[in-house]
Amino acid sequence: MAFDIHHEDRLVLRQRFTPMVNRYEFMVPEDGEERPVCFVEQKRFKLKEDIRFFADDTKEVEVMRIKARQRFDPRARYDVTDENGGKIGEIQKLFRQSLLRSTYAIYDAGGQEVARATEANLLTALLRRVTDFIPYVGEFLPIPYDFHFLSGESVIGVNRRRRMQLRDVYDIDMSADTERVLDRRLVLAITVGMDALQAR
Repeated sequence: MAFDIHHEDRLVLRQRFTPMVNRYEFMVPEDGEERPVCFVEQKRFKLKEDIRFFADDTKEVEVMRIKARQRFDPRARYDVTDENGGKIGEIQKLFRQSLLRSTYAIYDAGGQEVARATEANLLTALLRRVTDFIPYVGEFLPIPYDFHFLSGESVIGVNRRRRMQLRDVYDIDMSADTERVLDRRLVLAITVGMDALQAR
């Protein structure tokens, strides 16, 4: 299956779960159906994160990768590379800003920040943090986990987690990014990172 994500504005990210591996699949919604475009696998319990993206679930063709630079560093940057190891960009969780609501910086191949992804609602983010301290409650309350993609002060995209789902499902809409500020491969990387790197 060919991997061509550059012109897509709307995507669905579905999480699959197995005991030792987190798996995800990106779909493009078309005429009421969903066409698979990318399969992702994160091996759990590794000292350094290594998340691989494939053209499909046969895993025969690797198309990109997220790789941690350091071990166990909450401020670490993660390199996003293509199938040949070429730099696409970087993602980084911003530790201080994330104390109130999770915030990520997205960098281009030259290391320049091009966008941020931040939880859409501050009050919801605070509520989610409170319930995380109460055993089991946070797992069963349908608290939104939604993000805005920001270029400066402008919202260029959204990432919304569907409510009342057994496994995480996210609807991504980048149609406001008409100038293609964000390489769509970085959109794939950051939306997986929002889930996988927080062990959601």
